[in-house]
Amino acid sequence: MQLSIVVPTYNEAPNIAELVRRVTAAVQSRGGLDAEIIFVDDSTDATPDVIREVAASASLPVRLIHRDRPVGGLGGAVMEGFAAAETDACLVMDADLQHPPEEIPALWHRYSRGDVDLVIASRYAGGGTSGGLADRTRVMVSKGSTAVTRAMFPIRLKDVSDPMTGFFLIDRRTIDSEQMRPRGFKILLEILARRPMRVAEIPFDFADRHAGESKASVRQGLHFLTQLTALRFGKMSLFAVIGGLGAVANVAIVWALTYWGVDYIVAAIVAAEVTIIGNFLLQERFVFQDMRENASGVWLRFAKSFSFNNAEAVIRIPIVAMMVSTGHISAVVATAITLVVAFFLRFLFHSLVVYAPRKAGVEPSPARRFVEELDHEAMQPGEL
Repeated sequence: MQLSIVVPTYNEAPNIAELVRRVTAAVQSRGGLDAEIIFVDDSTDATPDVIREVAASASLPVRLIHRDRPVGGLGGAVMEGFAAAETDACLVMDADLQHPPEEIPALWHRYSRGDVDLVIASRYAGGGTSGGLADRTRVMVSKGSTAVTRAMFPIRLKDVSDPMTGFFLIDRRTIDSEQMRPRGFKILLEILARRPMRVAEIPFDFADRHAGESKASVRQGLHFLTQLTALRFGKMSLFAVIGGLGAVANVAIVWALTYWGVDYIVAAIVAAEVTIIGNFLLQERFVFQDMRENASGVWLRFAKSFSFNNAEAVIRIPIVAMMVSTGHISAVVATAITLVVAFFLRFLFHSLVVYAPRKAGVEPSPARRFVEELDHEAMQPGEL
């Protein structure tokens, strides 16, 4: 066995026979490919019965896993299919034939070179198209959500044009199942966000559904937003903890200095500079350690961070002064309020600017490489 084809299904009875027929024709072309089809089914209609009927006469091995409790939605179904697969090479596709089975040999051919962990069939790479999307609104939603997703994960998705596709071939050994928390229908995003992957893409034409109605809904959109938030803000939560510690330190310094008679403006400046430096060191160590290697050198990162935070402080401190003088708010409360707003701006700036990957083909200078090597050695996270 060379390839396991995992097909998650939910009420796709009219598509099963045609899917198996076209998959069989595709894998048996060009000298043949030894493959199996695994349906992981969460249906409430006759889909399981149809799969069993088709499997009885199919020339490929066809297996059915029917889940009475669809834990993890489509993502959970895919992970269950990986666990049951006979091979480490697992191809994921939908049952509605919007992912053309005729592209399976191309995905396998690219994967079989052995230099990548994951081959993605992309609607947005090369000559790929998204014509199967129902209308212009869905096209705009798809492209917009893809752009937002790539912006949220600039390192992990830098070589991925279509992280939202459900059509890909992966070496299941590269997935740490203990890390996975499938909670929706964008399992590829979950995989890519969890760990670095060697990725290749091939273009494909996203086709019309063969039969039935699209499962896309507002509820699925909310599931996607929940999934994206959980994946991205896992890093943000660490940033928040460090920011929270910095905020406590900042407020404590302001309180201590004003208690000792220091003018609150001077106290705010001193507190800001101390916490800016402390926060940067902690963020390097605990939050963005996976992004440092592809970003600019440590001193340039510090310069960007320090400059932004001071510029933010230059804006924020006069606001604090205005709140104190005209709003009759204490310096401590005013400082705390403005720090909450500043937190979100800092996170976006650090994610998208301070730790942005260097442009491809731009080599760091020898001096920068030396500094980065020292930085890499000094900043390696220890075991906890």
